Amino acid sequence: MDRTYSGCRGAPPGRWRRVERVPSLGSVTVSGSCQDAFEPLRELLAAHLADGTDLGASVAVVHDGELVVDLWGGEARPGVPWVEDTLVMVWSVSKTMAALTTLLLVDRGDLDLDAPVASYWPEFSSPDVLVRHLLAHTSGYAGWSEPLDVPALLDLERAEAALAAQQPWWPPGQGSGYHMISYGHLLDGLVRAATGVPLAEQFRTLLAEPLGADFHLGAGPDVLARVADLVPPTSSSLDVAALPEGNHLIATITNPLLSEPDFNGAAFRGAGLGGVGGLGNARSIARIQCAVSHGGAVDGVRLLSEHTLDRVLEVQADGLDQVLAVPLTWGTGYALPSPGAAPAVPEGRVCWWTGWGGSIVVNDLDRRTTFAYAMNRMEDHMTSSARTDAYVRTAFACLP
Repeated sequence: MDRTYSGCRGAPPGRWRRVERVPSLGSVTVSGSCQDAFEPLRELLAAHLADGTDLGASVAVVHDGELVVDLWGGEARPGVPWVEDTLVMVWSVSKTMAALTTLLLVDRGDLDLDAPVASYWPEFSSPDVLVRHLLAHTSGYAGWSEPLDVPALLDLERAEAALAAQQPWWPPGQGSGYHMISYGHLLDGLVRAATGVPLAEQFRTLLAEPLGADFHLGAGPDVLARVADLVPPTSSSLDVAALPEGNHLIATITNPLLSEPDFNGAAFRGAGLGGVGGLGNARSIARIQCAVSHGGAVDGVRLLSEHTLDRVLEVQADGLDQVLAVPLTWGTGYALPSPGAAPAVPEGRVCWWTGWGGSIVVNDLDRRTTFAYAMNRMEDHMTSSARTDAYVRTAFACLP
């Protein structure tokens, strides 16, 4: 069945006209649309779906204000096709949504990047941690010092109180240590204390709803019914013996240790974890994040000032990350080009981040371009992998 329509969710009506073929099970079909220049990106997605590199996936590119790529295909779960409104948990790409929400509140004067966190969140025990330290993974709060199980992790206020009461694992501001899961809890605790409104609700009212973007930090049954199941990687290249002395990775990933039933469960998906639990697809990721690549404005609506964008690109840490054990350059809320960690991310005025298993968003401010990829078959991917790198390189090679 074919259906032809004008308009595109997240784009002004009348800008688009496309023919979409609804995928059928048993055959590989890439649905959606892309401009001719991006045909290599469509071919790459088709090839990955055909050979099993991807099970179900979506890719999107916003360039100079237009959604020039909006493609999807494969399966959301066995026997269920990945369709236009399929969502998937994108792990740490969620952090870019939490960061952008926090930066909007900075722009509105509700937060100051250089102010102590404790000035907004009195229960936060360390007076030396600044707001920008939380955003840049330099606060020293990469995880929980007290033992935490999954139900406690999903109880945001309880888990946030535990973070607020502990001491940092290294001196704040002295290098990065990836806040793998705690990132969303820290920003939620900050935002909740400063505004009286949880981070997930601020994200919904300030970004998702105004932009018409189908991305969620926490969701009810109607949204959860559209979520694809994640298929975890079958192997890992992690060599515990090779970790540098004093590295915090094991303490971070084992407290609590997450299993497939946890992260594919309704409780985890619905909890609103700003660090790892976001539900979306490539289109909705690109729709929201293009505010960064397009000078702070989307469809003529200004969300961020140029000054705040400059702060995003301001280096906060540059060197070996004390959790991920790879060289990373962190701006405020996003990583900056870091060839040793993500060789496919282009140089220039670029900010990006990725999720465990392979999802990614890249914002190129010079070329007014945002690329996003979201999938359900996870690979051995922390900051880069051959599959994700191929999508990023192909997308940026197609730019005019």
